Amino acid sequence: MTTTQQKSTDLIPQLDALAQSAASGEALMKSIVALLHENLTRYNWVGFYMLEREGGDTLVLGPFKGTMTPHTRIPLNQGICGAAASSGKTVVVDDVNSDSRYLACSLETKSEIVVPVFVRGKVVGELDIDSHFLAAFGPDDRKLCEHAAATLGKFLESH
Repeated sequence: MTTTQQKSTDLIPQLDALAQSAASGEALMKSIVALLHENLTRYNWVGFYMLEREGGDTLVLGPFKGTMTPHTRIPLNQGICGAAASSGKTVVVDDVNSDSRYLACSLETKSEIVVPVFVRGKVVGELDIDSHFLAAFGPDDRKLCEHAAATLGKFLESH
């Protein structure tokens, strides 16, 4: 049996199908995390952080796959996660050791992508992915991750 290297954007139709069948936002987040973590081997840690409802200035760890992280609550002014949520822009870091914002949680992590999740134009959370490989996140990965975050945002808006 031969296998071909899957492009990350090949998962977009599966993301859309997950949103069609999800029973809740929490269930959709769990499904997205599992899909990305299980199908893209260089995605070593995949998880969602959602803004706390009260005050809204702290990101709280939601569903994730990968090793446990000490960062279960992240203030908006801290780390790459805080930067993405504060700016409302995707942040891609090819080498976390060269970015002073990085909150070290694993010695193996080499690169990271963080994509904000929007509901009605406001950031409500984010998708965070770490890789044990330098510069792991190219244009296709960015497209996939932004689609995943947008899919969750649209689901949360309509439910």
